[in-house]
Amino acid sequence: MKIFSPVDIASLAFFRVVFGILGFADLLGVWAYYHLYEGYFNPEKFQFKYYGFEWVRPLPEPFMSIMFLGLMAVALLIAVGRWYRVCTVVFAFGFSYVFLLEKALYLNHGYLFIWLSFIMIFLPANRNFSWDVLRNPALRSDRIQAWSLWILPFLMGVVYFFGAVAKMNADWLLDANPLHSWIRVNNDMPLLGWLWAHRETAFVMAWSGMLLDLAAPFLLLFRKTRVWALGFLLFFHLTNTLIFQIGIFPWLSLALSLLYFPPDWPRQVWAFAKQRMKWPKKVEAWWEYKLVPADDIAVFLPPAYPKWLVNLSLVLLVSFHVIVPLRHWCFPGQVAWTEEGHRYSWRMMLRSKRGYGHFVIKDLRTEATTNINVDDYLTDRQREKIFTHPDMVLQFAHYLRDLWHRRGVPDVAVFANVRASLNGRKTQPFIDAKVDLAKVDWDMFKHSTWIMPMED
Repeated sequence: MKIFSPVDIASLAFFRVVFGILGFADLLGVWAYYHLYEGYFNPEKFQFKYYGFEWVRPLPEPFMSIMFLGLMAVALLIAVGRWYRVCTVVFAFGFSYVFLLEKALYLNHGYLFIWLSFIMIFLPANRNFSWDVLRNPALRSDRIQAWSLWILPFLMGVVYFFGAVAKMNADWLLDANPLHSWIRVNNDMPLLGWLWAHRETAFVMAWSGMLLDLAAPFLLLFRKTRVWALGFLLFFHLTNTLIFQIGIFPWLSLALSLLYFPPDWPRQVWAFAKQRMKWPKKVEAWWEYKLVPADDIAVFLPPAYPKWLVNLSLVLLVSFHVIVPLRHWCFPGQVAWTEEGHRYSWRMMLRSKRGYGHFVIKDLRTEATTNINVDDYLTDRQREKIFTHPDMVLQFAHYLRDLWHRRGVPDVAVFANVRASLNGRKTQPFIDAKVDLAKVDWDMFKHSTWIMPMED
């Protein structure tokens, strides 16, 4: 299918509704748990920042909660298709702001949702089945250009494919590790507990999960295998939801996977419902009464974007999502250990890493040293992440350096004594304890030599 060919808008409108609902649910969870209950976005506390976005700071109360509530309202407006263009812009920047506030809360689905949010700005998802169309029937269009729809399932295909590539390692495939340790903690689950206790179950899940992720984007492309692929994915995601707490990701994945089906599939589902229930007929009659005659329906979204701009944008977008997940090959060592190239690469739920340690601050004038226990400074989630992520170790070392400067100690060195364990291995040195981290700068394009190599 050519990318500028006309296709039915129904699938895009369907995804707009799902996108808005899931955006609301995700923000509600972050606001209620991480902000109100855990207090992660307190401007008086320390937050781990994404490099390049250190300037992003949380708002004081009540403005932080007002911002969350406003974004949730915007998400619902997107779902119903009201003030769509303005709402998608506000949501994209607002959701990105929340995402950038705390690096310790990084989740792949949050990163994916940011991409979807900005892409949705440029898609005509409100041109049918929306409040905007009810207010202004002249906006209605039953057709869109194919690229407007297919860019969304492409992103899901990238997630599936590179998620499979990341699982092609010895720990995952030859030892079912750490999957076995994750699922066996559910051995007290009613009915299925006995199943999770067996190591054979972990092996089956490890291999089937990898193979399904690898094959899914290709099976979904073909009509004869599409339904089978969706059935396997439905079972896969529901199982993950049963075992793991992974938020909206399973539902987002299924919604994006449905976009591989013919663009008019929501109309077919609606037609099926009309044959068996009365209310769909009444809703459709009311809807058609509000709209312009069929002869006035636009074929394309006017004005259409220039073809050269669409082609260039798609080439850049596709290139980015193919190259970035492979960047860890530019660094020495195993990415699950060094973390260099781990984020933004769809390396999801495939390693268990634990660490512990402390920091030592040395006053270079008096030679006096102070041991720092991170428990006095960090939240539970931050403490869980810091000693397994070198960039977080470095950021906290810089925070301690600057804190001592503000306390009137201008010349200090900061050392980190950190040990870590990957996938159940024995703990081993993770950070070079002889390196003064106060003088080290992070470079995302270069290997950090102060990360100790994994012995095994």
